[in-house]
Amino acid sequence: MNEMSPLARPPRERKPDWLRVKAPTSAGFAATRELMRSKSLTTVCEEAACPNIGECWSKKHATVMILGDTCTRACAFCNVKTGMPRAVDKLEPQNVADAAAQMGLQHIVVTSVDRDDLPDGGASQFVKVIQALRATTPTTTIEILTPDFRNKTQAAVESIVEAGPDVYNHNLETVPRLYTTIRPGARYYASLRLLESVKRHDPRIFTKSGVMLGLGEERLEVHQVMDDMRSAEIDFLTMGQYLQPTPRHAKVMDFIPPATFDAYAAIARAKGFLLVASSPLTRSSYHAGDDFARLRAAREAKFAVR
Repeated sequence: MNEMSPLARPPRERKPDWLRVKAPTSAGFAATRELMRSKSLTTVCEEAACPNIGECWSKKHATVMILGDTCTRACAFCNVKTGMPRAVDKLEPQNVADAAAQMGLQHIVVTSVDRDDLPDGGASQFVKVIQALRATTPTTTIEILTPDFRNKTQAAVESIVEAGPDVYNHNLETVPRLYTTIRPGARYYASLRLLESVKRHDPRIFTKSGVMLGLGEERLEVHQVMDDMRSAEIDFLTMGQYLQPTPRHAKVMDFIPPATFDAYAAIARAKGFLLVASSPLTRSSYHAGDDFARLRAAREAKFAVR
């Protein structure tokens, strides 16, 4: 990997072949889009311009984004619009549950925008969604991807953990050095403490976090993030290539080749993660259902050895 200073590296904008994906055209894609519209639901697949949307939606896999489509922060990597959000939709929890039931989902991923305008940061809406899913489609396993609930973390985490999701995901996104430019509204160690507190409150819940590569991070910095995650007892690490959504967002400093992602994955497994997903197109919820089955199997195998 290039060991030059990030400031000395010219940005590279042309996507290599390994990042090219086909435009979505399948009937399954259209059906998923229509269902989301009929339930007035937002998906991070669309809002974040995910490159895997065609593949996932064709299989009726979608990541629901609750609490609206407008974020109170303006991270340099994120395509979700920023501004003053609308009022919380009281019908949203049941709409999410109804959509999950209609799609016959075995596993659902629920995320949200940052809602710094709400007294609890939106934690109560996560709780209501989990409760609605448990009541409507009790066999569906639930994965949540939450914001950091800035200045409200302890109470927010406690309430969500009490509701009992199967996987609690919160992404660190990048290395600490780049937070001031890439994730200025967040704090690296606060995010680590959030994930650590999930395990402290309920060790049975799988914890998960992800990072983007190609923002100018150095190899040893990525290794340190892995060590920090393991110190916080995070079970599952995802690593993917950062892609610039628009010219006003942070530029891609490096396109990381698949072989480097494989090397990072090998190092992460050696550090003790139960599961690692590492490839240019990996995203937090990509293949989440299959990965959850692997997580459970990995935990069972680990305890069987003891």
